[in-house]
Amino acid sequence: MSSAPSAAPGDATQPSGEAHLIERAIAAYRRREWTDAEKLCRAVLAANANNFDALHLLGTLAVQTRRAQEGAELLARAVAIRPEDAEIHTTRGVALRDCGRYADAVGSYDRAIAVAPNYAEAHANRGVALRNLERNDEALQSYDRAIALKPDLVHAHVNRAIALAEGQRYAEALETYKRALQIDADYPYLYGSWLHTKMQICDWSRVESQFVRLAGKIERGERAATPWQVLATPCSAALQRRAAEIVIRDRYPLVAPETARYPAHERIRIGYFSADFHEHATAHLIAELLERHDRAKFELTAYSFGPVTDTPMRRRLMAAFDHFLDVRDRTDQEVAALAIVRETDIAVDLKGFSQNGRPAIFARRAAPIQVSFLGYPGTMGADYFDYLIADSTLVPEGDQRHYAEKLAYLPESYQVNDTQRIIPDAPIRRADLRLPDDSFVFCCFNNSFKIAPAVFDRWMRILLRVPGSVLWLLHDNEWAEANLRREAHQRGVAAERLIFAPRIPLPGHLARHRAADLFLDTLPCNAHTTASDALWAGVPLITCPGETFAGRVAASLLHAIRLTELVAPTPADYEALAVELATNPAKLREIRERLAHNRLTQPLFDIASYTRSLERGYTMMYERHRSGLRPEHISVPGRSATGVIR
Repeated sequence: MSSAPSAAPGDATQPSGEAHLIERAIAAYRRREWTDAEKLCRAVLAANANNFDALHLLGTLAVQTRRAQEGAELLARAVAIRPEDAEIHTTRGVALRDCGRYADAVGSYDRAIAVAPNYAEAHANRGVALRNLERNDEALQSYDRAIALKPDLVHAHVNRAIALAEGQRYAEALETYKRALQIDADYPYLYGSWLHTKMQICDWSRVESQFVRLAGKIERGERAATPWQVLATPCSAALQRRAAEIVIRDRYPLVAPETARYPAHERIRIGYFSADFHEHATAHLIAELLERHDRAKFELTAYSFGPVTDTPMRRRLMAAFDHFLDVRDRTDQEVAALAIVRETDIAVDLKGFSQNGRPAIFARRAAPIQVSFLGYPGTMGADYFDYLIADSTLVPEGDQRHYAEKLAYLPESYQVNDTQRIIPDAPIRRADLRLPDDSFVFCCFNNSFKIAPAVFDRWMRILLRVPGSVLWLLHDNEWAEANLRREAHQRGVAAERLIFAPRIPLPGHLARHRAADLFLDTLPCNAHTTASDALWAGVPLITCPGETFAGRVAASLLHAIRLTELVAPTPADYEALAVELATNPAKLREIRERLAHNRLTQPLFDIASYTRSLERGYTMMYERHRSGLRPEHISVPGRSATGVIR
């Protein structure tokens, strides 16, 4: 809500003094002088507790300043005074939505529409609440109705595009984003959403110049893209930090600057916060770590704000924690308050800026020590995150300035792995996977938005230099597949040399890796979980390290499994290495044999050692805090071959 409520100062129903104060309050609101506007509203309410305009504006201010519960209460009082006002019902709906009371929000919008059937804002906001309830088809109907009533209502177009993209209707989403850009090219985060959708379907028309434009917008401090949308673009680590800081300042500013202090606990209390405690890539990485934590030293609590499922992974995760709390229906403020009441020592955010992340929980200081780990590969750009779990390959010492957090360097790779991931022994026949029996099979199972034009150019040159070879990719969506085939043809590679694998459950996916010969990584955003999947399944992977955290993950994994010769220093070296391994069977066989040996002996998949290292890191953070020291970069000692900490 960027405009003030449509109050009518000077209305005969209120004394002239109150009307004058309301007029001044609205003027202050429009100048974004919110503190002054609030003081004026409270002065009015001190004289007349039932002044509708003061309640409306003060409730709006509360919502605007992230005090949704207070806003909902103020607006309920205003609704009681003027129930025939559609605008007040709509504003209260926004407050209820921000409280996480989505069904109540829909009810509030329905009352607004009952009063004013053609009120486009109510229909558009109703769509947002319905999407929060995962009722996307109904949400789209609400957006369509809003747009029919008010064709230039930009946020209705933007939210319609989001719903379409979530339903994997990417082509329609892209067209809807284009229409929104025509209406308001500077609408917050719209440019990045449009560009990310283009990348999801591998539409590379004029994309290089669009990357440059995006970088310029971020440099100027514009709200152009979310940090997640920036990861797979050629933006530097400095620009990624800038993008994060813009979003933090805009959406997740610090709310509770005071850090709670608790008495020393017998066990360090760690809270893991995530929407992914179910069949999700993060869960497949972290499950065994949670099971192996030393319960004599650490007490674990899950704060789960994702879906409730009845799956083996969900049951496994629930059993791994001392306490498993479902906080889906609690506001950010309530979740943070719950963590504080439980005297959480270390709050670990497993989401960051990734889908369904809730940074606002941490803006309220859920714990005196707050750590970003695993879910988002980069800086959060917020000084209320104390540490980022990393390693020296991901963030060399000279790059620390690009991170708002202090770096907690693990001795090997930052990435945890689950050694209980099952790989079925059933024979894999290439013919069953639509792969040729006599071809060299390059593969990459990354999401389509990570496939940038420059890396695709390299892949096509590799295919041309290895006659008869094929490239096996993940089928992400039909538009990406069609566009990639067309791009291959334009580069002189027959479209049928690109073969697409459907998404299947993890055990079968790991097993089918045996049909591949070599995994080709992407840049500027690497394979992450997909890289460890390949290595766990015995498929060598080659990478070229980039300049950012997200662009150096695969190199981190290869260092930890002691296959550093697969880290090519330059793109040209990457291309040459792929060709060499594809045309030198003896060398590739030697690497595969070493991978099979190192998989069971080297640090990458040594989960017991990894767990002890991470626990030492947590303990070092905790001891600094207990000593009254501020967070600082820490290097967690590893273990020598004799088991002695070094």
